[in-house]
Formats: sequence, C-alpha cells, structure tokens
Amino acid sequence: MLSTILNEVLSLQPLAALGAALGAAITAIGAGLGIGKIGSSAMEAIARQPEAAGDIRSNMIVIAALIEGVALFAVIVSALAIFIK
Repeated sequence: MLSTILNEVLSLQPLAALGAALGAAITAIGAGLGIGKIGSSAMEAIARQPEAAGDIRSNMIVIAALIEGVALFAVIVSALAIFIK
C-alpha cells in the first residue's frame, strides 16, 4: 500500500511544481498590488494632512515591510515545494 501511495505522489511531482510556481507568482503580484495601494493611500493622506507626514510615512514603511516579509516567506515555501522531492 505504501508503494502505491509513493508512486502516486511521484507521478504528481510536475503538477506540484506547476502549482508552486503559480503560488509564487500570485504571491508576488499580490504583494506588489498591496504595496502600491499602501503608497497611494499614504500619498493621499499626506496631501490631506501634511503635518502628519512623518507618522504616515513611518507607518507606511512598517506595513510595507510586513507585506514584503509575508511575500518572501510564501515564495520560499513555493521554491521548497519545487526543489524538495
């Protein structure tokens, strides 16, 4: 029974690599859109309240770094799914 399961898993390896690559691509696109939205919203907020520019900018940088970290984590997991057999 174990050999049957192992054969099935090995036969799905190319499909798993395709899924991991698609996951990495979607993650990168999502992170880019999220950081773009943060930048856009921060510029609008600074235009409305110029005196709060420092606070808005620092919060924007922290949130962008968190999004970037999650995106990097997802891409690394996808790469591990491709290369670890």
